[in-house]
Amino acid sequence: MRELKIFSGRAHPELSEKIAEFLHLELGKVKFSTFPDGEVHCKIEDVRGRDVFLVQPTCPPVNDTLMELLILIDTCLRASAERITAVIPYFGYARQDRKDEGRVPITAKLVANMVTRAGADRVLTMDLHAAQIQGFFDVPVDHMYAAGVLNDHFRAMNIPKEDIVIVSPDEGSIKRAVGHAKRLGGDIAIIDKRRLSADNVTQENIIGGPLEGKVALMFDDMISTAGSIVGAADLVRKKGAREIHVAASHGVFAGPAIERLRNAPIDSIVVTDSIPIPPEKRLPNMKVLSVAPILAEAIKRIHQHKSISAIFSDAGGEDA
Repeated sequence: MRELKIFSGRAHPELSEKIAEFLHLELGKVKFSTFPDGEVHCKIEDVRGRDVFLVQPTCPPVNDTLMELLILIDTCLRASAERITAVIPYFGYARQDRKDEGRVPITAKLVANMVTRAGADRVLTMDLHAAQIQGFFDVPVDHMYAAGVLNDHFRAMNIPKEDIVIVSPDEGSIKRAVGHAKRLGGDIAIIDKRRLSADNVTQENIIGGPLEGKVALMFDDMISTAGSIVGAADLVRKKGAREIHVAASHGVFAGPAIERLRNAPIDSIVVTDSIPIPPEKRLPNMKVLSVAPILAEAIKRIHQHKSISAIFSDAGGEDA
């Protein structure tokens, strides 16, 4: 069997180290340098004939991390790697996945084209903003889910099922909410959200519930500027929820997100380490769970040509 090699970009070396540790491997040697004009250069160890996995979430600064990933892929291609898998725990530009008005790009498709044209033979990613983005790639995509990790966290809190209400922060997250409700129990409530612009939404009504005296668990794929999730939390609190816990796969925390979350009526914020979260953004009520075991198991199974669907049996699969 071909030798397995894992390399890390500079976006999230801590996650890469955890993945390598779970696989009892050392990260491959790669040296990055930046020229005075900002251009990136890298040199890697020998990968000829190896099965190479490149770990790089395209998180902020998204253009820098994306370009670095493309350079890494090209480096491995020109060094005669047998197979190159781009491990992208967080896929930037995922929200630009369709034309919702005239004369706008579908940037998620453009980025998918760039990754494949650079030389990636396969993509391993997690909780895409829209599952159909898998079809934007012209190579196989393994789409992982952090739902199992999040569900385990809330199960450990031992909240009585009759006290739980799973809250979908918008219509697009209903399927996710239903999946979590199947495994955690409780009723479902849906926030009626209307987006006025890229960073301005209105939330006025709740469908379902009731929320009076309940423990509200809100799940989303990401928290970016936190406007939507904080607005939903305010509305849920007004409806009488006694506790509000927010969970997301990706903690982007852009712009005013941390200040909004600090002042919000939220008891706890749970995210994963798909994106590095610096100390200054870690609030006292924030918990960061690791997805390294999931990604490591997926890498092992891809390398051994085994199905990865078994990973979802306990994690809740696509519905959660």
